[in-house]
Amino acid sequence: MSDEEKDPNAERGFVVIDRRGQESEEETPAPSPTGLETATQDAAATRDALPPIDFAGFVHSIAITTLYHLGLVESEGGEAPAPNFELARQNIDILEMLQEKTRGNLEPEEARLLETLLYDLHMRFVETKRTRSG
Repeated sequence: MSDEEKDPNAERGFVVIDRRGQESEEETPAPSPTGLETATQDAAATRDALPPIDFAGFVHSIAITTLYHLGLVESEGGEAPAPNFELARQNIDILEMLQEKTRGNLEPEEARLLETLLYDLHMRFVETKRTRSG
């Protein structure tokens, strides 16, 4: 075997043997998954269970997060959090920026959805701030 055919990794103290496509008489047990592998598998399973993301789903998720920050949506524990008006305002600002940056590029239904959500969130923000902070 010439020097050119030698595995360049052999000089470093390890050799890589490609066994893909070879059948083995005995199966080697799969190593137990690490925390990262388990988290990746869990995320993949969750992703498969969720509907595919689209524009409407994206803006709805931001709107729901805004309602959560306003204290109008309960957490998984069953309690509504205390309002965080700064985070709620930031999410509304994000939706307004998205509306501005996508103007003329949305389907009519998407544009109406974004406009309606923004109107509703503005009204809920004002009402919640008036009733809960003063």
